[in-house]
Amino acid sequence: MRWWHLAGRLLCLALSTSGPALAQQSTEPLLVPTAEVVEAPVADEPPDSAARRDPSGALTVIPVDEFGGAARDTAAMLATAPGVTLQDAGGYGQSKSLVVRGASSNGTLVLLDGIPLNGAGGIADLSRVPVALAERFEVLRGGAGARYGSGGLGGAINIITRRPGKSPRVAGELSYGSWDTATGWLSASGPLAGGEALLLVHGGTSSGRFPYSFDPSPTLPGDALLERRRTNNDARGAGALLRLRRELGGGFSADLLGELSLDERGLAGTAQNPSEDARQSGGRGSASLRIAGTLPGGVRTNARAYFRRDRLALSGGPLGLQGAQVQRVGGVELEGQTLLGEWNALSAVVSVGGESVSAAETNEASQGEPAWLRASVMAMDELLLWDGQLIVAPSLRVERAGPYTLLSPKVGVTVPLPSGFELRANGGRSHRAPSFLELYVRQGTLLPNPDLRPESALYADTAVVHRSGASFASVGGFVSLYQDLISYEAYPPGAAKPYNFASARVMGLEAEGEWRPHPLLSGTFSYTLTMSSDLQRDGRFYLRELPYRPRHKLAARVMGGPRWLTGRVEAVAQSAHFLSRDGAMSLPGRAFFHAGLASTFGSRTEFTVSCEVKNLLDARAEDFVGYPLPGRAVYLSVAGAFGPASRAEAP
Repeated sequence: MRWWHLAGRLLCLALSTSGPALAQQSTEPLLVPTAEVVEAPVADEPPDSAARRDPSGALTVIPVDEFGGAARDTAAMLATAPGVTLQDAGGYGQSKSLVVRGASSNGTLVLLDGIPLNGAGGIADLSRVPVALAERFEVLRGGAGARYGSGGLGGAINIITRRPGKSPRVAGELSYGSWDTATGWLSASGPLAGGEALLLVHGGTSSGRFPYSFDPSPTLPGDALLERRRTNNDARGAGALLRLRRELGGGFSADLLGELSLDERGLAGTAQNPSEDARQSGGRGSASLRIAGTLPGGVRTNARAYFRRDRLALSGGPLGLQGAQVQRVGGVELEGQTLLGEWNALSAVVSVGGESVSAAETNEASQGEPAWLRASVMAMDELLLWDGQLIVAPSLRVERAGPYTLLSPKVGVTVPLPSGFELRANGGRSHRAPSFLELYVRQGTLLPNPDLRPESALYADTAVVHRSGASFASVGGFVSLYQDLISYEAYPPGAAKPYNFASARVMGLEAEGEWRPHPLLSGTFSYTLTMSSDLQRDGRFYLRELPYRPRHKLAARVMGGPRWLTGRVEAVAQSAHFLSRDGAMSLPGRAFFHAGLASTFGSRTEFTVSCEVKNLLDARAEDFVGYPLPGRAVYLSVAGAFGPASRAEAP
């Protein structure tokens, strides 16, 4: 019997500590250094939010509505966080993934309200998650295995979706700009059948025919560049989000989420090897039901069941790619937490679920259709010592992912300091089990290897945080040791096969801050220094920097003005970095500048007109092994809202 037939009969128990977010990258633990124990309202903070799952972790929170800017992009917004690097195939709707603290793209977990979005290859394509769905993004940097399970080598991204409001409200936005790029969304929220409901629909399309500079002779320095336009780079998609919330009585509430998306795009290829007819189409459907409340004795619980079905189909291309791949992921869990006096909070997680993949070609070792049962147990203790001068939070997760048993310990420390300062430190171990594609599925010239071992990471970080009424700042360092990394190597004749062979060390510095000197002026910045070393005992690669890891990355933004005329200026820059392990190929550094103006009128009935210029200086750049990035683009947007702001949108 398949796992999804069994999943409905299994129950997961999870207990997790909680703490409300005070500011960006700031959370309070369940135990606070005062005589009074303060608990965060369950309705205000999702039980599986990063703020509750990891109260001492390196966390950056990005509120969507405060970010500003027309034609906003999920991946670009997340890339403004420290420690995060964007890999971009170029243009609206094209593949976008994140590298966090030097881990590979498939070493970053991406969750939609706790539902894992990583595909069968282990990589989450953020181009398939529009900003319209999100209320805020939580970026947890550092190994996330103890809190979220297999896959969180470098960190985890939790996308918190918009919540329904108690009062009727209709809102929407339309944007149009360069290369016939049009996006829009419409939402309706309010009371329904004794509860609260939100329905949001969204869509977008783009021709993707932007100009780019082409080097016809890359081996000859100094030759003239040609201007070409991207072809087969179009994309379109649409989807919907439904959320229902209802009080059940006795202190319990139910929250139902349903999400559906469809998309289709051309796969243009690199500048040197363009593809005229390769196409990809996909669809995703996900659902979750959460019941939360407090049991007699003060034990808070949170029961949840979730399911996701993801389909991708490829056609055309130089190899005549054909066929579809379907991934199914699901599970059930129950969360709870309790205080043991005023100095100790005990928590635990037990979860059961599974996943499966069906594809056109599978390895015989998969016995037709790969399917895994997943189960895990997590325990965490939060100790308040020396009258609140030291808070220690050790945790441990034991996980079974198919044939692999993974052990992920972690300890977090928080030390409150005078004058608004705080010291935080973390250390632990995380894992990533090989994906189904790496183990079982042949993809053209990429062969599977059923003998792969899980990747692992040992990590540690520390940071000093300062908060005041008008500012926030954090400066810290980190080090990660990655082992048994999986990489594809040539496999004659004319194919490649994944092997465990590499280990690497990544260390660096992360700094971020926010300053609001006046109600009409604010600024944010983040800086990352990343130093990586390949530890493979091969003279060609030993101690060389890892590819796709720029040493320096900077993001800064200034916003100011009254509601009727608000201006924004943003800069995003990164240094040059290698594209190959031997250092023979590199990508030049780049800097993009964006600017925008917005004018908002009204309160209960609100109307906004905005203009955004992306890549203001028309910088020509490439990313991800030669994918051209768009030059200067202009977008105009109109947005409206009717009715009082919901809890999520209220200032």
